[in-house]
Amino acid sequence: MAPKGKGKVIKKKKVLSSREQYTMRLVESSTCAVCKTQCARGLRYLALMSQPGAVGKGVPCILTRRKIN
Repeated sequence: MAPKGKGKVIKKKKVLSSREQYTMRLVESSTCAVCKTQCARGLRYLALMSQPGAVGKGVPCILTRRKIN
């Protein structure tokens, strides 16, 4: 058997999907309450968080959408 050489391993790059991907910031109900252009998702979240004892982690805001490179 021939000895194995220590060559560099070339990895192929994964081809990203041709579909554009976006990310949005999570905002809390206080941000939705003062927003100038309130969306349906934000208003629904605001209504849920106005209930006593409600605990929320935020809702993605469509106004803060950014394209991922």
